[in-house]
Amino acid sequence: MTTINQMPDNAKLWVYQSNRAFTNEEASEITKAGLAFIADWAAHGASLNAGFEVIYNRFIVLAVDEQQALASGCSIDKSVKFIKDIELQFNLNLFDRMQVAYRKGNEIEVCKLSAFEKLAEQGMVNETTIVFNNMVTTKLAFENEWEVPLKQSWHKIVISH
Repeated sequence: MTTINQMPDNAKLWVYQSNRAFTNEEASEITKAGLAFIADWAAHGASLNAGFEVIYNRFIVLAVDEQQALASGCSIDKSVKFIKDIELQFNLNLFDRMQVAYRKGNEIEVCKLSAFEKLAEQGMVNETTIVFNNMVTTKLAFENEWEVPLKQSWHKIVISH
């Protein structure tokens, strides 16, 4: 089993955010399915050194070390199909990039970008609100730029109006 923190800094990475929190049982089932997927994941017959984790019962993170073997179009398509299968199995939405996840105290809230803008206008979120930047594409960026204050993320557009 390879976790994300065991991957090299330059590993290619994808973050899938759920529209709702997973139950602990769902998180466990998704993790088992993900670990089975990465164990068999290959590109042109070459095994991929990959990592998979469910984080905060809300995010699915998949990474691949492209130093060992490049993730080909076909292998990336297989990963997208796997994520779509998880969506169907658990009745989730993992591809809505117009949803924003942010911290409200110890909780993680998710809302549409338009609703997030309204929260900013009302002062309910501000430049220090922790947001999740799911646009990160490497493990190093994930570690440093994923869970950050709004002012350090692309989300800052909602407070610059």
